[in-house]
Amino acid sequence: MKDLTAFQRDLLYVIASLDDPYGLGIKEELESYYDDDVNTGRVYQNLGKLVDSGYVQKDAIDKRTNSYTLTASATTAIDDRQAWESKQVRRIDAGDPTPSPEAETHS
Repeated sequence: MKDLTAFQRDLLYVIASLDDPYGLGIKEELESYYDDDVNTGRVYQNLGKLVDSGYVQKDAIDKRTNSYTLTASATTAIDDRQAWESKQVRRIDAGDPTPSPEAETHS
């Protein structure tokens, strides 16, 4: 997950949250989150990168629509990211806003 952009991480979170994730449904969910239009090409280009990197599996629903599901490595990466974020929040809540040494490796 360290090698992903913030947009690609958001794509993974959206795919994880939808019952039947497909391209335009993913795009609509991102637009709801960003409260702005999201370029369709950007969505599909980044989905392709996530497929190529092994985080997402792409399957054809019909001739024009693909479904996207997380792989086991994506699920593990999301769990690791959430654990790291929780650790950082606990440090801040404890009054230590200094980032841990791992902070730079999990961006």
